[in-house]
Amino acid sequence: APRAPATVADRAGGRRATPADLRRFAAEGGRTTYRFDVRTPEEYAAGHLPGFRHCAGGQLVQETDHAAPVRGARIVLADDDGVRANMTASWLAQMGWEAWVLDGASAQDFTETGEPARAYPALPAPVAGVPPATLAQWLREDAAATAVLDFTASAGYVQRHIPGAWWLLRSQLPQALAAVPRARRYVLTCGTSLLARYAAQAVAQATGAPVFALDGGTQAWAAAGLPLEHGETRLASPRIDRYRRPYEGTDAPRSAMQAYLDWEFGLVEQLRRDGTHGFRVV
Repeated sequence: APRAPATVADRAGGRRATPADLRRFAAEGGRTTYRFDVRTPEEYAAGHLPGFRHCAGGQLVQETDHAAPVRGARIVLADDDGVRANMTASWLAQMGWEAWVLDGASAQDFTETGEPARAYPALPAPVAGVPPATLAQWLREDAAATAVLDFTASAGYVQRHIPGAWWLLRSQLPQALAAVPRARRYVLTCGTSLLARYAAQAVAQATGAPVFALDGGTQAWAAAGLPLEHGETRLASPRIDRYRRPYEGTDAPRSAMQAYLDWEFGLVEQLRRDGTHGFRVV
């Protein structure tokens, strides 16, 4: 492998991992370890190391909180050329992350295809499912009797949602439910209903009514050819689930864009004044 990228990573504080280290990390139940393949999507699809997920290095650095939301977790990076993983590790290490580069992997080790199976926490309690066709029938017969609660990201809700569905934040469930008219039953959804199922017990306790999860979520509803709504039609929570960057969209005011540029140009000086951030420049 080229030595220059490895030297850069080492100077920035990146660490070296072996296959034995990977096995040791996997055995640690009290520490989160993220494993990322930083090659192109095409290279990843053709074959990757078992248990590694794809995330391009630049994207990982720009949106680390999306790919690795557990702060202080360990990040292990892999590629097949000794360049991309090392350079990504150098950037992450300067951002305060414990970044490791996997050394010693050969082409024969890139045996897995497809996305690795995801492990999810156990549900607090079993949740009954309801097919999209049944929900559609309930809404046709008496729309006021069934409240549809959508726990997807607010941007996804605005893009498309089940007619009459309310968008809400799980973290603000009591306040959000107070804004939703009482119903005889509640049906929870999100993109696939995976996240929605984790809110079912809390909704049942707060309302005292039967709670269901939509089988397959809003994706299955749309795939069945059922009608959809668009826009901010029913917001039971404020749209604070995602920070909107000043340069997103075409309606950002000039002042917001200028403020963003001033902030970005002044970052190094801000880091110099703040001794708690964990960032450092090599």
